[in-house]
Amino acid sequence: MSSYRGGEKVRKWQDFVQLKEVGPRDGLQNEKQFISTEDKIAWIDMLSNTGVSEIEYSSFVNPKWIPALSDAKEVGKRIKRNPTVSYSALVPNIRGLEDALESGIDGASVFMSASETHNLKNINKSINETFPVLKQVIEEAKKEGKKVTGYVSTVFECPYDGKISPNQVLRVCDQLITNGVDDISLGDTIGSAVPSQVELLLEEILKRFPKEKIIMHFHDTRGMAIANIMTSLDYGISRFDTSIGGLGGCPYAPGAAGNVATNDVLYLLHGLGISTGIQEKRIQDASIFIQNKLGKKLPSRSLAFIEGTA
Repeated sequence: MSSYRGGEKVRKWQDFVQLKEVGPRDGLQNEKQFISTEDKIAWIDMLSNTGVSEIEYSSFVNPKWIPALSDAKEVGKRIKRNPTVSYSALVPNIRGLEDALESGIDGASVFMSASETHNLKNINKSINETFPVLKQVIEEAKKEGKKVTGYVSTVFECPYDGKISPNQVLRVCDQLITNGVDDISLGDTIGSAVPSQVELLLEEILKRFPKEKIIMHFHDTRGMAIANIMTSLDYGISRFDTSIGGLGGCPYAPGAAGNVATNDVLYLLHGLGISTGIQEKRIQDASIFIQNKLGKKLPSRSLAFIEGTA
């Protein structure tokens, strides 16, 4: 596996990398077209049989903010649960947690930004006002025996505040860890980062937290996501959020493209001889299913190649 030694990177690929499939949540949240509940369930059931170990299947925010995911509770209750898969959802507050628990989550994801303005736009609260709200959610979720992931958005750049310093990110991560999250997902929300920025952030993050607690979450707005994943691998990171077909975007980050495509990351990792436990053919089949339901081509290069449209 790759190792990190005080700023020195040693290139020796990990034996195994875990991908968390966030397409049903992060992928669909920005879509104007509503995918029917029946189709969502059928799609998630397909994903459950691809070999992925975790699926973030929906978001329990107020439906008026994310209408595309207004059926989160019904979806959670009706999907066919594969015992080898953990089913998680985004949870903004105690009300959302109650609905998510009723829906049958295995894990809860709380979220905030390293950028003050993006946090205000996304959550309608300042960073300091957000901490106690999430602390309550984290504590209640842990009482129910649920794993909790803390998403930190805009860790490199904000569409409103510009460049974000590693110290701003560390401040948020420190408090989330203190409040009890199990791991941290660092989000390049607008897809602006380049490998040197990833290096700079990870140099500081890995001085404070073990690499096993860190998940990287890249959007591919400028085509840099794969390069940034390669850089993260150099630092021993072995967990990434990906979205099938490259679906995604953030309603509060204008111009942000979708998450890095699960399909393309699998092509990379398997080509490097890194195991994921995921079957590429089944991922492609699930990509084509949702692509047809949305009626548009998804941005994954690997998917386009398989379909002969690259």
